Amino acid sequence: MSKSALKRRAREARHWLMDACFPLWSERGVGEHGLFRESLTLDHQAGDQKTTRVRVQGRQTYVFTEALRMGWKPDTAADHIGMGLSTLAGPALRSDGLPGCVLNADGSGLADDRVDLYDIAFVLYALAESAIALDGAEEALAGAAAILKTVDAKLRAPDGGYFEHIPGIDQNRHQNPHMHFLEACLALHRANPEGGHLTRAGEIISLFDRFLTAGPGDLLGEHFAPGWTQPTGRDAEIVEPGHQFEWVWLLHAFAKASGTPIPPRAETLYVFACSTLDEEGRALLEVTREGAVADGSRRTWPQTEALKAHLAMFEATGEESFAAAACRSFDVLMDEHLTPEGGWIDRYDATGKPVAHMMPASTGYHVVLAMVELMRIMDA
Repeated sequence: MSKSALKRRAREARHWLMDACFPLWSERGVGEHGLFRESLTLDHQAGDQKTTRVRVQGRQTYVFTEALRMGWKPDTAADHIGMGLSTLAGPALRSDGLPGCVLNADGSGLADDRVDLYDIAFVLYALAESAIALDGAEEALAGAAAILKTVDAKLRAPDGGYFEHIPGIDQNRHQNPHMHFLEACLALHRANPEGGHLTRAGEIISLFDRFLTAGPGDLLGEHFAPGWTQPTGRDAEIVEPGHQFEWVWLLHAFAKASGTPIPPRAETLYVFACSTLDEEGRALLEVTREGAVADGSRRTWPQTEALKAHLAMFEATGEESFAAAACRSFDVLMDEHLTPEGGWIDRYDATGKPVAHMMPASTGYHVVLAMVELMRIMDA
């Protein structure tokens, strides 16, 4: 029963993307200066924004690669991808070839040219997905290769992984940018299997094993002291269920791409994260390593990551219990966070009161990817 119920939800996901999400963000999520908007208002209107983050340009470019693959208005989707690529290969880049952080919404270039590995990861991800989806986008891979060359020269850290900013001396370290850098490497591998990207992804997996899960319970930590040493205070105690789920999905994806077994820690993270869901199956923002609630507010993205993790477990095992869990996460996402018009209520407080003031465009990447995974696995 759970499998057939999940397939019905996969069809519902397709309809919502095609009939609501893609139309909304195509019509109102694109500014007049060739940039994707940073956000929409809660009534789905374009707000008055003076800047937009580079990561949003990458994420929204990805969203329209999925629109193109699904057959939604192919000319329009391709135009949006091309617009994104023009930004990511031009105004978003600094003189040294690395992406900056923030663009002026009037198209005049970078408003903040600081380097952040998180932004780099989403530029690489968008370039890879564009090369996969769009005929004639091979130059996207050349752009990714150029960025990676500079990343290796300026950001590679002797103690593992990458520095997140320049200069890379005595920095605190963070798992989140490395997680998305892994995701970008896997996308680049799909786009160019001979490009050595799987080796680079394997280096991040090694970082995960050696440092990111070195704390109590073998759980995924968020923040680390220089040299990947364990943090103190709140950073030592707090973990995010959404990121535990996200790594479950990535570990399954890496295993599939590399032909290697799924690491045992994937189950460790999954079991722990599931134990922190509330009685309706909602993923909370922060908990302690013992599972106590530290921040009971709820955002859209952890719900999508819970869905992806349940789907990964279902794909690997075929067990009905994982299909049932995926149904619950989908229902939380669709019933509480997504709007019929194609947007989202991005945050609720711990009491269930909506506290979002805008609809961030960056959330779309999480939602679209989760729904595409659901449709792929259920062949819907």
